[in-house]
Amino acid sequence: MTYMIHDKGLSTMIDWKNRDIFGKEISAKIRGQIYRLRKWQSRIRVSDATERNLTFALSELDRMASNLDLQKNLRECSAKIYRDAVEAHLIRGRSIEGVAAASLYAACRMYKVPRTLNEIAEVARVNKKEIGRSYRFISKELELNLNPTKPLDFLTRFVSELELSTECHKMAKKVIKMAELRGLTSGRGPTGVCAAAIYVASILSEERRTQRIIAKVSQVTEVTVRNRFQELIENLNLGIQKK
Repeated sequence: MTYMIHDKGLSTMIDWKNRDIFGKEISAKIRGQIYRLRKWQSRIRVSDATERNLTFALSELDRMASNLDLQKNLRECSAKIYRDAVEAHLIRGRSIEGVAAASLYAACRMYKVPRTLNEIAEVARVNKKEIGRSYRFISKELELNLNPTKPLDFLTRFVSELELSTECHKMAKKVIKMAELRGLTSGRGPTGVCAAAIYVASILSEERRTQRIIAKVSQVTEVTVRNRFQELIENLNLGIQKK
């Protein structure tokens, strides 16, 4: 059984190969009959609005997940969340695309796969604001109880994309933990804090990357990186002079 197919893959399908059970080619006359049967089966399988909704939404989920290179079990989880939203009548008044994208984002959070709303929005057919609004709604109504993302959740991926060393990774991790202890992450976007910590670590490890490059990888603005960086060096004893 799979949640990624609207009928969970439980119905029988008429194969599109024009061969019988023994592998012999089917005659032209019988092929015509089977073609008509296939058409009717396709219509019957998506006979009502809910089925059509699921068919479209699940294909959207699969498309977005493929673009983000997400694993199969996470895709199944996102499909299950979307189905739960349909059963709870949470789709009414909202776009299918928005709720599908929100379900995928929720699944990423569940599996602790660091994907930002910006990244989801890049592959979705709706904007970040709508995805965020739908995510907050379904997570509350379905009682998903997802923990907020933290700067450390994004560290490994960002460091890898920036091709920084293990030593730099360890240093950035230490900076983030120091910032958490001092309350510098409270009320701050986790990707921005992570980006600033990486910038600090890249300076200290002499593997310097520009704020622009780090901002691009972490999908925040250079201003955000600069502001979080200034907060870190002002409040932590990092041995970096304030500019």
